[in-house]
Amino acid sequence: MPPGGLDPLMMTYNASLRFDRAFYAQDIHGSIAWARANHHVGILTAAEFASIEQGLRQVQHEWASDAFAIQPDVDEDIHTANERRLGELVGKDVAGKLHTGRSRNDQVATDMRLWLRDRLDEIEKHLVQLVEVVAGRAELEIEHVMPGYTHLQRAQPIRWSHWLLSYGFPFASDLERLREVRKRVNRCPLGCGALAGNPFGVDRDAIARELEFDGLMPNSLAAVADRDFVVETLQWASMLGLHLSRWAEDLIVYSSAEFGFVRLSDAYSTGSSLMPQKKNPDALELVRGKSGRLFGAMAGLMMSVKGIPSTYNKDLQESVEPMLDVVTTVSDSIQIATGVLSTLSIQPENMMKSLTPDMLATDLSEYLVRKGVPFRETHHISGQVVALAEKEGIAMDELSFGQLKGVDHRFDKDVMGVFDYQKSAETRAVRGGTSKSAVQEQIRTLKQTLSN
Repeated sequence: MPPGGLDPLMMTYNASLRFDRAFYAQDIHGSIAWARANHHVGILTAAEFASIEQGLRQVQHEWASDAFAIQPDVDEDIHTANERRLGELVGKDVAGKLHTGRSRNDQVATDMRLWLRDRLDEIEKHLVQLVEVVAGRAELEIEHVMPGYTHLQRAQPIRWSHWLLSYGFPFASDLERLREVRKRVNRCPLGCGALAGNPFGVDRDAIARELEFDGLMPNSLAAVADRDFVVETLQWASMLGLHLSRWAEDLIVYSSAEFGFVRLSDAYSTGSSLMPQKKNPDALELVRGKSGRLFGAMAGLMMSVKGIPSTYNKDLQESVEPMLDVVTTVSDSIQIATGVLSTLSIQPENMMKSLTPDMLATDLSEYLVRKGVPFRETHHISGQVVALAEKEGIAMDELSFGQLKGVDHRFDKDVMGVFDYQKSAETRAVRGGTSKSAVQEQIRTLKQTLSN
């Protein structure tokens, strides 16, 4: 290392161009808006502004066409790279005026917000599509009844559509949260300088309008320090990841040979390198696994920013890579989930085979409730019927009417109608329940969330 020079490792350690080059277009759009604002206050002449704008658009074209020539020893980040190339195109005297009154502190915050806003809009479209697939399948396949589970033990009959919607609504809540997060992302920090604001009277409102921000960051100190918009995005992604992971776990179980409720498309499953009979749910396992990656990015960034002092510190550079990775991961995961759900086939015959009469023990109890017997008593009576069937080694619906009457004299001959899985589902007609009418209402409600 030369005396007084920067350690080469430190140069690499400090540089961010390898990842913040993702913001090249946003950096250029922000710079054009900034140049226009400086022109309006007399920092730039009309000719200088026109030259800078033309030069920056040429720089953007070079990035887009993969023709931009990076100079590793000079281009520390996307901001210096773009300004260095602009100087080569329009002359350093003109290009050197571009940064007047601006700091990389407010510049990078602007780039990140612009980039993230655009990506969140893309993610919203993907999430809407996933919810649409959920609602569409729920509507199409409403006839099919399957076991519902608690503690991974068979509990009561439910509709397959009801299960689909049990994840559709959390996904819809994620959509609502995403739209709220975007509002806080889409605030303009440009014009706040390094920390204290701009001394040349630039019109921050005009800058915000040009860049299609919804409003301003109102405090310059907070504007350059704020990475809450990244943290909140990562928190949002973690919640969505949690929902996707649980959804994937259910489908992994349901696609196993032991259940056989669904069959995954070959487009989203793979074979074994050793066992030719295997069909592995790799897509779902990766969705489940990547949720941990989302959680880790969120926790890691919160630890990085929790103890830094006010305004800008270099620690904040650590917010960029988690943001880039999480946005890619969550976007891909939603699209994979949509692909899995839209292409899988259900196997209703296996769902029906998994239903057993003991799952109607609660219905038996409710039969007596309707005859005026207190529930606590009916619960005990139904348990006696379950025990009798186990003792006889037969299913509950194979017990004779005489055997049921022997357990409790209030059973009438119509009790045998209790042992009907579709009928059981149809009795759960309360709002939110598993009857057809209740499920159809839920589908309508879910669709409405998409248009809100």
